[in-house]
Amino acid sequence: MSRRQRAKTLSPSARQRRQARRRSRIQAEVHQSGASTSGQDKEVENLVIIGSGPAGYTAAIYAARANMRPLVFEGYQAGGSRGGQLMTTNEVENFPGFPDGITGPDLMDKMRAQAERWGAVLRTEDVESVDLQNRPFTVRSSDVEVQAHSIIIATGATARRLSIPSEEQFWNAGISACAICDGASPTFKGQDLAVVGGGDTAAEEALYLTKYGKLVHMLVRGGHMRASGAMQDRVEAHKKINILYNTSVEDAYGDGRGLTGLHIHNTDSGEKRKLAVKGLFYGIGHQPNSSIFKGQIDLDDAGYVLVNDGVNTSLEGVFAAGDIHDHEWRQAITAAGSGCQAALTTERYLSHKGLLREFHQPGSQAPERREEPPPQEEDAKEDAEIDVTQARHRGQFALRKLYHESDRVILVMYSQPSCGPCRSLKPVLSKVIDEFPGKVHYIEINIDKDREIAEAAGVGGTPTVQLFKSKERLHHLPGVKNKSEYRDLIQTNL
Repeated sequence: MSRRQRAKTLSPSARQRRQARRRSRIQAEVHQSGASTSGQDKEVENLVIIGSGPAGYTAAIYAARANMRPLVFEGYQAGGSRGGQLMTTNEVENFPGFPDGITGPDLMDKMRAQAERWGAVLRTEDVESVDLQNRPFTVRSSDVEVQAHSIIIATGATARRLSIPSEEQFWNAGISACAICDGASPTFKGQDLAVVGGGDTAAEEALYLTKYGKLVHMLVRGGHMRASGAMQDRVEAHKKINILYNTSVEDAYGDGRGLTGLHIHNTDSGEKRKLAVKGLFYGIGHQPNSSIFKGQIDLDDAGYVLVNDGVNTSLEGVFAAGDIHDHEWRQAITAAGSGCQAALTTERYLSHKGLLREFHQPGSQAPERREEPPPQEEDAKEDAEIDVTQARHRGQFALRKLYHESDRVILVMYSQPSCGPCRSLKPVLSKVIDEFPGKVHYIEINIDKDREIAEAAGVGGTPTVQLFKSKERLHHLPGVKNKSEYRDLIQTNL
């Protein structure tokens, strides 16, 4: 049977898909030859993925392998850190392929590397606004503005806060929404701590904090826990965890330096009393990161994106994956599955519309990924012989030496291996340091290894950045700030 005869046997829909693929190949060939069918078309992205985590990274992997070269805005501050909620998860024991478990940050780093290896373009920036009313769609981040024929929303959800009266007063001074980030702080070592919540998140945080605290009070607002059976068994069997049911937190109090206790209320008996703790950690659920889409696509009353057929939103060409629409299961594996579905659906949509422009990788596979190589190949060093001409260093020896001998601005980042936001901040700080060649010393301090110096520096959680010059501490910045804020502080003190 000839090619023409085979074409006649195709159904109308199959024939349309075949013609669309042919148009896409022609567009790709035109693009690769340096010409363009339309100046505007050349500037439009096939696909922009907003958000990361299991959903966003999986969508990026599938889209990149389909030669779509997706542009991924991973996020930076808004809605949590790059990599989503798993960046603050200590142990992931139910993700297939890891029989011994894996940390959340390590899993996200592997997914990120895989997406980048196959050609996804990653930007560690927050998307500040989108225009879905006009086509092509417009996406504006903190640094750039781009247009796209399709969008996958994978912005996930953010940990809720209690909003008690003194919350802002003690935030990063005893109150935290991330035990994995802040639990190893010297502030909490050997102290009584508290976790609010009764689900898997709260149970995991309580278990993690037993590594550092003397006793962990788990404050469950109802009469029973909502965690999985396995997590409940672990919590109830642990000698360093004290479970208080029907307990709510009304407020916190301190001594001027940090949190020292909580005002708690037994909702069953009506009793109110004080509970002496040095740390309060939240594990009370999440709210969807959908504010920039409000009024442009359909959301439910809680703010979750409404979908049909799995990933289709109310607007053609806009798809949703992960916890931004899943308020029931909220698992890493289900998020990854929906990311795959969203990418495949997007490819089908672009092909059907004749909009897909292919970007082929050279050879059978993409080159190996390198993790943020500094322009001058300067690796952070921890060595008895500190080279003061180098910009990057690591460890307390470097800090002590440069504090006394350097005439540069010294930027110190306190982190720990299990801190997800730390991994997001490091490449951002590295780029900022590169803007001031020969003028700044950058030192990384692992608070697990250099606990004493972190305690002396008053570090209450990670990441924390401090700025020094001429033996004087100029700034103390807990958490993740805008890149411009770090840049401006350095520039001001040169």
